[in-house]
Amino acid sequence: MIYKLTGALQHYVWGGQNYIPQLLNIPSKENQHYAEWWLGTHSSAPSVIEIGDKALSLTEFLQQNPTALGEKSREIFGEGLPYLLKILDVAKPLSIQLHPTKRQAEIGFAKENAAGIDLKDPKRTYKDNNHKPEMMIALSDFWLLHGFKKKEKILATLAERSSLAPLAEKLRNQDCHSFYADVMQADQTQLSQWLAPIIKQNHEAYAANELGLENPDYWLRYSMEAMDISPEKLDAGLVCFYLFNIVHLKKGEGIYQEEGIPHAYLRGQNIELMACSDNVIRGGLTPKYVDIPELLKVMDCHEVEPQIIPAASHDVRVFTYSTPAKDFALQNIQYECGETHHLKIQSAGILMVMKGQLNLHSETTALSLKQGESAFITSGSSYEIEGLSEGYAVVAKLP
Repeated sequence: MIYKLTGALQHYVWGGQNYIPQLLNIPSKENQHYAEWWLGTHSSAPSVIEIGDKALSLTEFLQQNPTALGEKSREIFGEGLPYLLKILDVAKPLSIQLHPTKRQAEIGFAKENAAGIDLKDPKRTYKDNNHKPEMMIALSDFWLLHGFKKKEKILATLAERSSLAPLAEKLRNQDCHSFYADVMQADQTQLSQWLAPIIKQNHEAYAANELGLENPDYWLRYSMEAMDISPEKLDAGLVCFYLFNIVHLKKGEGIYQEEGIPHAYLRGQNIELMACSDNVIRGGLTPKYVDIPELLKVMDCHEVEPQIIPAASHDVRVFTYSTPAKDFALQNIQYECGETHHLKIQSAGILMVMKGQLNLHSETTALSLKQGESAFITSGSSYEIEGLSEGYAVVAKLP
C-alpha cells in the first residue's frame, strides 16, 4: 500500500529563508527561517499520513498497523520506524556535535530521567534512548567539519600560525581527550591570545574575499560574522577549525557520520538520513549548554580520513548509497518522462520527490506526486514509478 505523507517544518534560526519553501512549493513568510523538513515518526515532529479523506500521524498509523513496518524491522527495532529523513538548509553554521552509541544513549537517558531533568530543560543532553548514526547527501556545494585531522596535519596547521604555536606544543605533550578538554574549557583571555591575532591579521583578506574555503582562517571569520560572535566573547569551538577536517562535498556527494565523531555543518543544503533519535552532544560553536564530561565520554578522538560517498551515477537509474548503517539506507531513483521502474520494498519506506513529477502505482493504490511531495510505502509492497517529467526521487528504507 502507498499513502500520501506530509512532513513537518523546523524553524531553527540557523536555517535559510527560501530553499525549503521553494523545494516544497509552499509560500515563505518574511523573516521566517526554514531550517529542516522532517519525514518520520520522531515524537518532536511526526509526519501525517492521508487515508482517504482522513489524516492521522504516521505514529498512530503504525500503532494501528504494525505489520506495515515489516517483520525484520519489528524484530530488530521494535514497533517504531527506525529512521528519520530530513532536508536541511544550513545558512549559518550549526554547533559542533556528536552522537552517542546505543548503549551510551540508554544509560544517559535513564540517568537524566532518574535525576528528574525535564526533556525540554536546556541542560538536558539525552532526548531519547537511541543512537544516531547519520548520512547526508549534498544538494548543493556543502561544507562541514568531520572528525579530527591526522595529528601531523593538526600540528602543521597550528605551527603555521604563531599565536597557535603554544597549542601545538600542548598537543605534543597531551592525549587528544585532555587536549580537547583544555581547549573547550579555556577562558576568554586564553581564547583571545590564540585567536585575536588571526582575526586581526585576516581582516582585510576576508573582507576582500581572498581567503580560500579550505583555509580554517576563512571559517573562523565567517562563523564569527554569521553567528554574531564578538572578539570579546569568543566561542572555544572556533579553535576546532584548526583541529578538524574541513570537508567540501560537491552536489550529489555524501558522507557518513559514525557515533562519537565530532562534526559540524557549515553551509549548504542536504538530504539527511539517520536513526530515529534527537540525541545531540554539543562540542562548541553554540550559545547552548555544553556538557564537557559527557562530551569527553562520548567523543571519538581517533584520526579520521573523510570517506566521501560517491554521487549517484546517471547510468545507474536505481542507486543505493553505500554506508555501514543497519538502521537505514537511501536509494536514489532517476527517471525521464515516460521511464518506468518496477520496485519491491521489504521494509517500510518513505519516498520523496526531489525533482520533476511521477506517478506511483501499487497493486491497490495510485498517487501522482510532484517535487517536494512524499509517500509512505508499507513493507512488502511492489510498486511502479513512472516519470512524468525528468527528475529523481529518494527512498528511505532498511538496508
